[in-house]
Amino acid sequence: MNTLQSRNLTMLMDFYELSMANGYFENGMQDKIAWFDMFYRTVPDNGGFAVMAGVRQLIDYLENLRFTEADIALLRKKDCSEGFLEYLRNFKFSCDVWAIPEGTPIFPGEPIVTVRGPVIQAQLVETMILLTINHQSLIATKANRIKRAADGRTVMEFGSRRAQGFDAAIYGARAAYIGGVDATACTINERDYGVPAVGTMAHSWVQLFGNELEAFCAYARLYPHACTLLVDTYNVLKSGIPNAIEAFRREVVPRGFRPAGIRIDSGDITYLSKKARKMLDEAGFPDCKIVASNSLDENIIRDMLVQGAQVDSFGVGERLITAASAPVFGGVYKIVAVEENGVPQPRIKLSENVTKITTPCAKKVYRLFDNDTGKAIADLVTLFDEKLDDSQPYELFDPVYTWKRKTVTNYTAKELQMQIFDGGKRCYENPEIADIRTYCFAQVETLWDEVKRFENPHRYYVDLSEKLWSEKNRLLDEYSDKVRHAQD
Repeated sequence: MNTLQSRNLTMLMDFYELSMANGYFENGMQDKIAWFDMFYRTVPDNGGFAVMAGVRQLIDYLENLRFTEADIALLRKKDCSEGFLEYLRNFKFSCDVWAIPEGTPIFPGEPIVTVRGPVIQAQLVETMILLTINHQSLIATKANRIKRAADGRTVMEFGSRRAQGFDAAIYGARAAYIGGVDATACTINERDYGVPAVGTMAHSWVQLFGNELEAFCAYARLYPHACTLLVDTYNVLKSGIPNAIEAFRREVVPRGFRPAGIRIDSGDITYLSKKARKMLDEAGFPDCKIVASNSLDENIIRDMLVQGAQVDSFGVGERLITAASAPVFGGVYKIVAVEENGVPQPRIKLSENVTKITTPCAKKVYRLFDNDTGKAIADLVTLFDEKLDDSQPYELFDPVYTWKRKTVTNYTAKELQMQIFDGGKRCYENPEIADIRTYCFAQVETLWDEVKRFENPHRYYVDLSEKLWSEKNRLLDEYSDKVRHAQD
């Protein structure tokens, strides 16, 4: 399998990570144990939730960290000390890492990846953690929106040629499958990840033959068992569909098969699909599917279906693979604790922008499920050593509007993050991608419909435990006092 293991991406990092790492080393802090959290602040497209993806590529990367002699030579020119360069030459990843499994719905503010280990190591992996999880979570989230908009119909990812580079095409198709699409046009994904690859013809096939009917018949003879014809090269209703029907009659039915479908890639697809459905039914092909493509997204698909489009499946390209309507996931990676004598001491980032104030401390994330409905009630972020006893009632409260409180009973608390590295050794088995996709569907179903709305979704609560909330506010008060005394 062709994965990140065949590429050395250790130097894919922002240079400031190396500048700081060199500084940590020169200050004798290379063995200082630090905790970092990755989290994100806002859901793309103003949605109610995002979908976690990219953990497999993160594992591949962390398992193969090594600095080559060429890397060392470059860094020698960048004013890194010889002691630090020797440290990099003998670099061995030894961090503990936890991550929320791929396919899980995730919400703003909660840790989705946590790294604990020597501060140099935890700092150097920042960029790759962010770009890997940010990108694939963005595409998985968009794919899930599109799949839900299709209301049970098949969705295929068609975006490879419009992706921002070949890695974006490959990993984007993988993430789209996790999020819910049924197949991809990106063939390498079937080889490397088992994502079903599909495709039929382009307009060039039709244009290379003497006429449209000849082109359709030639294709039908080759693939009578899976014949889908592209009918909009010249004129959908006057030429494409009549010729498709004739090709089906000449080349598909006599061979003992039924036509798979037609594809419409331009024009008013809603209108054309209604007319096409009528023509196909009258010709005796009510089982022939209609596929729509051409710059689709969840909003266009919803509108088409509301207007009665007779479409059985959708091919979605550029607006999926680039998440065009909200192309940035915006996850961040922040230090939250530093260990002193083996005990994590909290660290907090303050800002005049309240949304940028971090939640300190080594933490765990729980999801609380109602035992009667199976629905998710809320997520709860606690101190790392807190134990949540779900046999007892628990009072949740809004960490900002603290008077908003709710006591939950008859619930099950599930810890969300799984440990993927223990002391630098992988301790997690990557699930098969089909299993991740199935898991994603099941987990999204645990969310209330109000959270899944496309417009003005209900805000799903991510609450802090009383102990974590108190610690955060203690630090806020402490730093506020320091600022006041400094001003005095």
